Amino acid sequence: MSPRSHNLVFLGPPGAGKGTQAARWALRHGLAHISTGDLLRENLKDQTSVGMMAQDFMDRGVLVPDDVVCQMVRDRLEHQDTEPGFILDGFPRTVGQADALARDLARRHRPLTRVVSFAVREEDLVVRLAGRLTCGRCGRVFHQKSNAPKAQGVCDDCDGELFSRSDDSEETVLARLATYREETAPLLSWYRDRDLLTDIDASQSIEAVEGALERALECQ
Repeated sequence: MSPRSHNLVFLGPPGAGKGTQAARWALRHGLAHISTGDLLRENLKDQTSVGMMAQDFMDRGVLVPDDVVCQMVRDRLEHQDTEPGFILDGFPRTVGQADALARDLARRHRPLTRVVSFAVREEDLVVRLAGRLTCGRCGRVFHQKSNAPKAQGVCDDCDGELFSRSDDSEETVLARLATYREETAPLLSWYRDRDLLTDIDASQSIEAVEGALERALECQ
């Protein structure tokens, strides 16, 4: 199957590099890269109806519920740029979201081609996340060791100031990883039972992971 007909889900813990791989794969193969984090920010900025619903929950300090997140994704899949295929980056996160997505894609006659799980050892993830630098202007993520900016403290793309996120401390990272494991273990089993799941060793370099991804998907 041609990569241009791929409808993919990329899953992985914080720091696994799924967003980087999703962006590279989407650009290379002409697919739409759909990140729920970006979707949420766009809907809040544009004050869409679903964005205002999400804002209400956030103002009350509670998680945005599945039905609101799923509606954002459904609306995004209506865009013309998704017709050649798409990559859902970090969505779904729960079995409930996965089931809702499967039913929606079935109605569109656009089933998922493959779900890719990016796996990295926990101790490696702590090192990765503790060294992250984020651009305060455009959101691009660098790393002090593996993907350093050309100029210290300055974004390569927009010259914005780089900062270390408060939730990238070791204690917070470990808590985030524990939450991910709890949420995602049933989800991975759900996709594995449907013969959709492919595991990728994401502990390698960006280029090596991209090569492994290419080999895993080339025969799909």
